[in-house]
Amino acid sequence: MRWFWVDRFTEFVSGSHASGIKNVALDEEVLDGYSLGFPVLPPTLIIEGLAQVGGILVHEHFQFTKRVVLAKVGTVKYHAPAKPGDTLNYHVRLGRTQGLGAIVSGTSHCNGELQAEVDLMFAFLEEGHLVDGPLFNPGDLRAMLRLMNFFHVAVTAEGKPIPYYKNL
Repeated sequence: MRWFWVDRFTEFVSGSHASGIKNVALDEEVLDGYSLGFPVLPPTLIIEGLAQVGGILVHEHFQFTKRVVLAKVGTVKYHAPAKPGDTLNYHVRLGRTQGLGAIVSGTSHCNGELQAEVDLMFAFLEEGHLVDGPLFNPGDLRAMLRLMNFFHVAVTAEGKPIPYYKNL
């Protein structure tokens, strides 16, 4: 089972914002035991989906040179459950960045209605701190981004296509 909680990027502007979608399917294992008789996507996985979109936004802002990890989930508000057949539209905006990390705010919408809101903090792991080496095997992150349609929609702040960074 792949642990991608976003199916496709729909928009990506370097240093600014990104959007993606998550289709909730009845055959996803995580819906089976979370709420018996009422299949919903666990809210924590909605946070994870927003964190994956936000983490890529932060990671790309630093040209994929930092080891970006989710450090803290701040304020979270859920307005409605995500049920099978729903398409979640994730939107994240890059806030403040600094040498040790970044702040991202995100929302999830379903059928045009606000479904969830979250503030996320990302940290940068320094080499030799907790884990040595890259967080992804060579080529794995690039392959994941291709699967998620990233390179088809990602543009720089000037509107030019995102380059293929060497370290991907």
